[in-house]
Amino acid sequence: MAAPGSGRVTDALGELFAELPERVRGSQAKLSEQAVAALRALARELNLVFRDEVDELELRIAQLEHRLRLLEKHD
Repeated sequence: MAAPGSGRVTDALGELFAELPERVRGSQAKLSEQAVAALRALARELNLVFRDEVDELELRIAQLEHRLRLLEKHD
């Protein structure tokens, strides 16, 4: 025969097991974010840049070159 309150324990364990996959996914995402942050910090220390930063600068240069050509046409 089950002890009094064992149904509550079983229910609580069932809820914990049901939440486990989501908690693991959340932990993985957090770990991934921390790993990316650590890599970015290391890259900064090494004076490296990331591809997205280079892309932003290339876009900005292209915009400035375009504006310069427009100004040169009007002169």
